[in-house]
Amino acid sequence: MRSASEQTDGPGGAGGGTEAGAAGGAAAGRPEPEGHAYPDHWEADVVLRDGGTARIRPITADDADRLVSFYEQVSDESKYYRFFAPYPRLSAKDVHRFTHHDFVDRVGLAATVGGEFIATVRYDRINDLGRPASFPADEAEVAFLVQDAHQGRGVASALLEHIAAVARERGIRRFAAEVLPANTKMIKVFTDAGYTQKRSFEDGSVRLHLDLEPTDRSLAVQRAREQRAEARSVQRLLAPRSVAVVGAGRTPGGVGRTVLRNVLAGGFTGQVYAVNPALGADAEAELDGVPAFPSVAAIGAPVDLAIVAVPAERVPEVVADCGEHGVRGLVVLSAGYAEGGGAEGRERQRALVRQARSYGMRIIGPNAFGIIDTAEDVRLNASLAPELPAAGRIGLFTQSGAIGVALLARLHRRGAGLSSFISAGNRADVSGNDVLQHWYDDPATDVVLLYLESLGNPRKFARLARRTAAVKPVVVVKGARHSGSAPPGHRVPVSRIPHATVSALLRQAGVIRVDTVTELVDAGVLLAGQPLPAGPRVAILGNSESLGLLAYDACLTEGLRPQRPLDLTTGATPADFRDALAAALADDSCDAVVVTAIPWVGIEGTTEVLAASLREAVAGGGAAGAAKPVVVVHVEMGGLAEALSAATSTRPAPARPRRTAAAAPAPVPQGDREAPEEREAPDPAAPARNIPAYPAAERAVRALAEAVRYAQWRRQAADPGRVPEYDSIDEAGAAALIDRVLGERGAGQESRGVTLTADETAELLGRYGIALRPTLPAPGPDAAVAAAARLGYPVALKTTAPHLRHRPDLGGVRLDLATEQQLRTAFAELTEALGKPEELQPVVQAMAPRGVDTVIRAAIDPAVGAVLSFGLSGAASELLGDTAHRLVPATDRDAAELVRSIRTAPLLFGWRGSAPVDTPALEELLLRVSRLVDDHPEIVSVALEPAVVAPSGVSVLGAAVRLAPPAPTTDLGPRRLPSY
Repeated sequence: MRSASEQTDGPGGAGGGTEAGAAGGAAAGRPEPEGHAYPDHWEADVVLRDGGTARIRPITADDADRLVSFYEQVSDESKYYRFFAPYPRLSAKDVHRFTHHDFVDRVGLAATVGGEFIATVRYDRINDLGRPASFPADEAEVAFLVQDAHQGRGVASALLEHIAAVARERGIRRFAAEVLPANTKMIKVFTDAGYTQKRSFEDGSVRLHLDLEPTDRSLAVQRAREQRAEARSVQRLLAPRSVAVVGAGRTPGGVGRTVLRNVLAGGFTGQVYAVNPALGADAEAELDGVPAFPSVAAIGAPVDLAIVAVPAERVPEVVADCGEHGVRGLVVLSAGYAEGGGAEGRERQRALVRQARSYGMRIIGPNAFGIIDTAEDVRLNASLAPELPAAGRIGLFTQSGAIGVALLARLHRRGAGLSSFISAGNRADVSGNDVLQHWYDDPATDVVLLYLESLGNPRKFARLARRTAAVKPVVVVKGARHSGSAPPGHRVPVSRIPHATVSALLRQAGVIRVDTVTELVDAGVLLAGQPLPAGPRVAILGNSESLGLLAYDACLTEGLRPQRPLDLTTGATPADFRDALAAALADDSCDAVVVTAIPWVGIEGTTEVLAASLREAVAGGGAAGAAKPVVVVHVEMGGLAEALSAATSTRPAPARPRRTAAAAPAPVPQGDREAPEEREAPDPAAPARNIPAYPAAERAVRALAEAVRYAQWRRQAADPGRVPEYDSIDEAGAAALIDRVLGERGAGQESRGVTLTADETAELLGRYGIALRPTLPAPGPDAAVAAAARLGYPVALKTTAPHLRHRPDLGGVRLDLATEQQLRTAFAELTEALGKPEELQPVVQAMAPRGVDTVIRAAIDPAVGAVLSFGLSGAASELLGDTAHRLVPATDRDAAELVRSIRTAPLLFGWRGSAPVDTPALEELLLRVSRLVDDHPEIVSVALEPAVVAPSGVSVLGAAVRLAPPAPTTDLGPRRLPSY
């Protein structure tokens, strides 16, 4: 099929290629419409398959020279795939056509690196006959062209995501493309995208039609590509083949020279260079025994990673030097950016990110402490830490250099080794989300520890944390919890929900949420050195009855199920400890063991002997002990923690090869993930792992309790539940109502939103099978009597004035009015006590069956997305904060957990002999509210209060709904890095 424009203006069919080229293009020769502003929100930085970055932006008339230069670098084969014929150069008319767009019916996007085009994509809106068209035509032909040197980097896949999002924004629902059968790369780009598609063979070419509505598969494909690309970008930083330290001075001292020496002292296995402009052109220069040069350009060899330690005002020239000579990534130690809180520093930081990304480089920093990778084939200490930590199974990320130093020291003292360490400083580019992508499938990392002062994209963080936590523990301590703002230098969305709610949502995602760096280390060393417990049953043994009782009380406080402590008495020998521990490990009635120990009086050398005895017990525990964690609580036994850090744990880790940068397995379906109790059998040749020791029973038990809760979450995560379908939901009818209300009353209300009237609220909720108890206005006693006659006695009389709403303690509600006389008396009492009817706005409502008053809310938060909340109405939720939260969409498991997770949940299940209420009906109501908010992003808040749950059924007595035009989503659109 040929479009009219290509029959007259140039060769080729209407479709295909990319990674060589896909042809299309139906709109040449038309005058460009006026009035369509440049859509700067289409600009985006993306991470490509190999970990480099590119910028995607609309093509404009100013890009003519760039387009010609780009086309000249494309091979004849790729040009043939694009135009279906030899086409060595673009004519002036071609250049005009491909650079002049109206951003509605004709759109072109380019991927750029260093300001130059590396790939292009365009669409032209067409009608059913394939001719140029305008809205409301909803189909477009799409065409790609990728420079040969950049094929295989995933550029076309990223461009397809972005051009599809643009097309949907402009009312286009389908793409058409023609591809030559030999152009298998382009066909694969389309078929692998996950969209619903049709394929046919016509006139020697493959004709493809893609439905642009996102599907579960297209979203899964997008996220899998995002994970591979972002993981690869971090891996390139952590495992470079060559490193240049820019800013290493001639004299000892200074940040640059210190980092250079740390790189060398750590035994980095790659090539190291020193760079300092003060060295001039001295070809024989060396610093600390490595070649030294005045610039990166002067090195004359590939450099993968540059560590930048120069004053902030000199950083731009260093970035340009690195970018122009192929450096892949930067660690910027330099300060003087947004951490100072000033406008100049913030702008300097934005400029740094833009400049680095323009060259395809990613940045750690600025104001960073550095990075470490302990893999034997890397051994990189590109940080201010004086020593390379021991190799281990913990991945550590911090946003603070000072906290990073403290954590490194504490982990070292506890005998815990690291796989890698990143201290991101202002985290202007690489963030905790990127590092989670890397550690998710890094075989060298078993436990992830994160110190975060801000969350740049909490919705994405929760998604990544949930996926990672399904295969390895993620432990987070959040700094700056109560400051009310992010630290200087951290550009993050402002959240309206309380910190406690964010914590609850993170725990829902499987994150082990702790409050201090001490707890972070305590949990980390246990999880890295011990197996996950199969349950909450804890055996306690030791030579101090008092210490055992402290451990027992701590277990009860943390919700564990401790057995009575076994007191070995103060006369117990290390052999007694060994035998008692071996017996506990073999006992099927416990899931974990706490060993308590106090020093022996007058006996030297017992610490080492005790450690050896415990080591012997766990080594000989056999199958019964292989799945039980052991923790030790010691009092004034210097050296015990160090001795135990060399002890064999109850679950040796199978030796695993380090993942290469290219290896990035696809995400494992959740149902196929290995359950905690089904880990691989112990390998006798595997390296020993630590038995953690703690100086206080409370710390040991708290860490153990976190492991118990996490193990339970892991078991449940294998069956996360489902989002039910209900036949009674009218999604289209609800959408029409929302569109009508926003169209009539939504103009200029973007910030405040539109509150639905009572009738609109009832209609909208009714579309989702949520019935409101009938209510009629009662402006006077006669009107109240008439309303009661319509509804049927008994009725309730209540005020709806804002200052009295949901305040039964103020006397604005009268219940169980069974006769006209009772109603008239209640009306008179109400108006006499509280004010005139026009002030009170009284209403009459049919009585609901007696039950428990609850409140259900759903709200859109700009940081975390849609949140579903549940609690009991009144003081329980408002005064005591007894409210549970889940992210939307909620599954049936989420709804059941919501109902049971509040502290006052016993009131729903027959507390003190009361009748249990209909919790299945309550859970269904929660799921319907979740569906309503998930299906319609224009709904920014819903409140059902009260929702009275009776022994049979649930009645919604009051409801409020607010609408607003939907805000752009940060985690559901095409892949993009946070913008600066």
